[in-house]
Amino acid sequence: MKTITNSSEYMGGTFSGLCAVGFLARASYGLARTPVLALFAASFGVGPEAIGFAVAISTVTGIFFKMPAGVLSDVIGRTRTLFIGLGVFAVVPFAYMFVTSYESLVVIRFFHGFATAIYGPVVMAVVIEVSGTKRAEMLSWFSSVTIIGNLIGAPLGGFLLTWMSGDQTPSLLDFHIIYGIVAALGMSSLIIAIWVMRGRWDSPQSGNGRTISTVFVQFRNGVKEILFDRRVLLTSNMEGIQNLSVGALEAFLPIYTVFVCGFSAFEAGLLWGVQIAVTILSKPLMGRISDKHGRASLLFWGMFVCAIPFLLIPWFKDLKVLLLLAAVFGLGEAIVTSSAAALVSDLCREDNLGSAMGTFGTIFDVGHASGPILAGFLIGVFGTGIDYRIPFAIISVLLIGAAVAFRFGVEIRPMKSDRQHK
Repeated sequence: MKTITNSSEYMGGTFSGLCAVGFLARASYGLARTPVLALFAASFGVGPEAIGFAVAISTVTGIFFKMPAGVLSDVIGRTRTLFIGLGVFAVVPFAYMFVTSYESLVVIRFFHGFATAIYGPVVMAVVIEVSGTKRAEMLSWFSSVTIIGNLIGAPLGGFLLTWMSGDQTPSLLDFHIIYGIVAALGMSSLIIAIWVMRGRWDSPQSGNGRTISTVFVQFRNGVKEILFDRRVLLTSNMEGIQNLSVGALEAFLPIYTVFVCGFSAFEAGLLWGVQIAVTILSKPLMGRISDKHGRASLLFWGMFVCAIPFLLIPWFKDLKVLLLLAAVFGLGEAIVTSSAAALVSDLCREDNLGSAMGTFGTIFDVGHASGPILAGFLIGVFGTGIDYRIPFAIISVLLIGAAVAFRFGVEIRPMKSDRQHK
């Protein structure tokens, strides 16, 4: 088999093919999540805490398995690990069509979480390896291409629910049909990957000490890269807290817009789609600015761009205002995410990159999983309707607190100085 020995192969047709694979995989995953998942869980008559848990459980999978997946990619090769993740994207969604209870939905969501837990850190490591001095820009371009799938998935899910159910409450069959489409998209991503990656298998790096017997050592080193470096930990925490707010919106923006504001499922999906669209359009520019002018200041101010619209969302029920707030939040997400992973990679050793990015991904997932759970708990405590304001305000304070901790714990310096310091 042909061995991948340089980045030019990825930067050509293979890189473009991986973007197509990522697009389909993310479209599948996006369609399975917002707004369909929260409404699916709510259809079983459960409370806000249970809805938040159902949305969060797939991310909980990533908390425990993203670090091992990053280490595994260092040991057996990126390509092999990539196909394991794509296999989950392709196979697990078929199980949704047999869901008949809240409990079975939660179980399937947990196993579906293995898709991004395995796929995510591997793809990030590959892009970083081939991007040279343009890490933030290339990460942003790749991320923007693949999350177009999320952009399509959210409004498509809302449209399909609205179209099939009309003015009625969506039936179990409606949800099963949508998850059949999820399965088809996931299978398509695997089939295209098999075609794109034919003959292009990287080899396990046993000659460089990357053997199964060293997995524990690499795992430990990845953890140490993150948890024992204050700068890296605070940087990772920024993205983790930012993703806490994303997770909260993912779970309860559909519930708020449909059950409190009276919008359709399509309009709920449209709100999420606008947020993703702004993130996609803004990320490459934010990545370029990060590469040229430094990452830390962007991270700091980006948290405020997220916190302010998040705080204001439950104060309004006008669709146009909510679309504007969702767009501003998407800009903040682009600012934060375009710099956080790149800054972590700047501070980590190249030979532990997969392990370190897996560890970073775990902190990312801790935040993402905590958002729906925390928001569900707070909404359960303070009630529904207008009292969404209190839970959203508490999460906004967490965003600002993380930014302040980062500001005093990480020296804001020009990008070149950061590289020299590394």
